[in-house]
Amino acid sequence: MSKAHSNAPKGPSQRQLRVGELIRRALAEIIQRGELHDPELADVPITMGEVKVSPDLRVATVYVMPLGGQNVKEVIAALARSQGELRHLLGKQVLLKFSPTLRFMPDETFARLDATRRLLADERVRADVAKPDAPPDTPEEE
Repeated sequence: MSKAHSNAPKGPSQRQLRVGELIRRALAEIIQRGELHDPELADVPITMGEVKVSPDLRVATVYVMPLGGQNVKEVIAALARSQGELRHLLGKQVLLKFSPTLRFMPDETFARLDATRRLLADERVRADVAKPDAPPDTPEEE
């Protein structure tokens, strides 16, 4: 009997997650040490929330946010300009068959957290959460 295969999308493999975390840590160290020669990135603290790697490990999408959320587009443009230098430095730190192409995207995690906090602070939501659960209907005994 053959196994039924579902067409449901799968999440990233353990290898993709492990390589993504290695890349995230290496890039954070490179930027923190100031190894890039781009003056726009010299004094900008950058948070790297996550790195998602393609199944073949050739493309890494890096989700970044400058501290304070200021000048997001400029920082992403500066990182994109420095992509070649970053790939070179990354290749020295992380031993992979291919140094992945780096794509930089704004990290929307903080915006989603703020939206969730606003939603939970809503009066109607707090009233629903504060209501005690109604006991189940039980027939009265005589």
